[in-house]
Amino acid sequence: MAKALVGIIMGSDSDLPVMKEAAEVLEELGVEYDLTIVSAHRTPERMYDYAKSAREKGLKIIIAGAGGAAHLPGMVASITTLPVIGVPVKSRNSIDGWDSVLSILQMPGGIPVATVALDGAKNAGILAAEIIGAFDEKIAKNLSKYKDGLKDKVLDKVKKIEAKGWRGSKIGFSSEK
Repeated sequence: MAKALVGIIMGSDSDLPVMKEAAEVLEELGVEYDLTIVSAHRTPERMYDYAKSAREKGLKIIIAGAGGAAHLPGMVASITTLPVIGVPVKSRNSIDGWDSVLSILQMPGGIPVATVALDGAKNAGILAAEIIGAFDEKIAKNLSKYKDGLKDKVLDKVKKIEAKGWRGSKIGFSSEK
């Protein structure tokens, strides 16, 4: 088995339904990852050890998901020099997710956390792959195929609605080249 390049961590197993989307897209793109629970509040020593040793274990990027006060991404970013991508998770005790978004987004100068949308773990996985793909041609090619697939899905939907009589040309746009 290849060495993990991306670490996916979350504060609780209740975050797994969201965070598994990062794992799934990384698998699809051929990027090795490791996934575990690291709570900033309940296991601060584990969080510290994880962040401090991440680089020597071969990780290149950490995706950290957290809900509520969402301290995990920022605390990990304060310990490691690796890029950290924060995923705000809408938890059951959340203030409609805004607490998580703002906790991850509003980092002090010197401690950046790349932040994706609320429950946006899939985009976090894609962003991690894009960062790795900047230096790894195989991953870059996998990303190119993935994005071509996204484009193809949209064009297939265009054909379906046009087949039903809805034509973009009626509003000044046509799918024809």
